[in-house]
Formats: sequence, structure tokens, C-alpha cells
Amino acid sequence: MVQIVTVYPGSDGESLLFDVPTDQFAEIIKHIGDGPTRLNQSQSPSVDDYHNASRIQYVVHLEGISEIEVADGTIKRLNPGDILIAQDTTGHGHITRGIGQGIRVSMNVPLEEGPWLPKG
Repeated sequence: MVQIVTVYPGSDGESLLFDVPTDQFAEIIKHIGDGPTRLNQSQSPSVDDYHNASRIQYVVHLEGISEIEVADGTIKRLNPGDILIAQDTTGHGHITRGIGQGIRVSMNVPLEEGPWLPKG
């Protein structure tokens, strides 16, 4: 089963993670934002320490395994087919890790900001 997770800034500036139901995601993707869709490739293992999302977007994991961690210690592991909705363009941010060996590939699609974005 596909996992859909969002990372967003809480009221205290710390990023939070939670699962998004597929029916809610079906509504979210109707709001494609401006900018290019990107295909990214990176080598694992890797660690990208605390950082913010470069834009509000959804990220479809196509190959490889990633972990997303926030300051409270919550970690979500994302496998091929899983989706991350990245909304924490402000605040403390999150850590991204490439797990295992080999190439990780993802597709990043911009989203418009609005009330349809999930916030725990």
C-alpha cells in the first residue's frame, strides 16, 4: 500500500509529520503550482541535515529508500511509490536520509499554497 506523508511547520516552528489519506491526496494534486516538475537523482547512503523544503511540493519516490526525520524524533521511511508532501518552507526543517546503497530517484511536483494542504 502506498504511504502518503506530509511534513509541515508547527506553530512553534518545528516541523511535524503525519499520514495523509489517499482521498485527501486526490484533492491536493488538483492544485498544481507554478514551476517545473523535477526529476532528482542522488546517491545513497546520504544525510541532508536540517533543511527546509525549497517550495511546497509533492515528492514521488521512484527508486531507493529515504527517511524523513523531524525534531521530536519522528521518522517516516519512504519506499518506491510512497509520496511526501513537503510544506515546511519555514521553521526548523527536517532531515532527509538516503538509506542503503545505490541511486535514489524522485519526481517533485509544485503545489499551490492553500487550505487544501493538510496540517495535523
